[in-house]
Amino acid sequence: MEEYQNIIKDLLEKEEVKEMNNYRHHFDISCLEHSNHVAYYSYLISKKHNLNYEELTRAALLHDLFLYDWHTHKCPKGFTNMHGFSHPKEALKNAKKITKISDMQEDVIVKHMWPLTVKLPKYKETWIITLTDKIATISEYLEYKKKTRNSKILLPVLESLLIILIIKL
Repeated sequence: MEEYQNIIKDLLEKEEVKEMNNYRHHFDISCLEHSNHVAYYSYLISKKHNLNYEELTRAALLHDLFLYDWHTHKCPKGFTNMHGFSHPKEALKNAKKITKISDMQEDVIVKHMWPLTVKLPKYKETWIITLTDKIATISEYLEYKKKTRNSKILLPVLESLLIILIIKL
C-alpha cells in the first residue's frame, strides 16, 4: 500500500485532482474515490503481471479527470458527444495540463470506456483499466444499493471476483 501511495502522491497534491472530490461520479462516490479504486486494483493486477504498473496506476488515477458534473452537464447534440463517449478526451486534456503523459497512459485514459471508444486498446495496461473500471462501477452500485435499501447484499460480488482474479492471474 505504501508503494501505491508513493506512485500517486504528487498527483493527489494537484488542485485539479483534489477538485475531483467535488463531483459525484457514481451514486454517492466522488470522481476521486472512484478513480482511486480503479487505480489501486489496476496497480495490483499490473504489478502481479510485471507490467508498467507505475504508469498505469498514475493514468488510472487520472482516467476520469473531466472536472464537471456529468449528471447536469449539457453535451453538444449527437450521441458521440454524450458523457460516456466524450469524457475520456476531456480527462486526457486535463491530465496533460498537470503531468507528463506517455503514449501508454494516453491510450489508457482515452480508451478506458471501450467498447464505447470503438478503437481497441493498444496495451495490456489499457485492457486492465477497462475491466477494472467496469468492475469498480458495478461494485460501487452494489454498495450504494446496500446502503440505500438496507438490503442484505453481501460485500459486492464483483469486487470479490476482482480480488480472486488478481490472485489467480
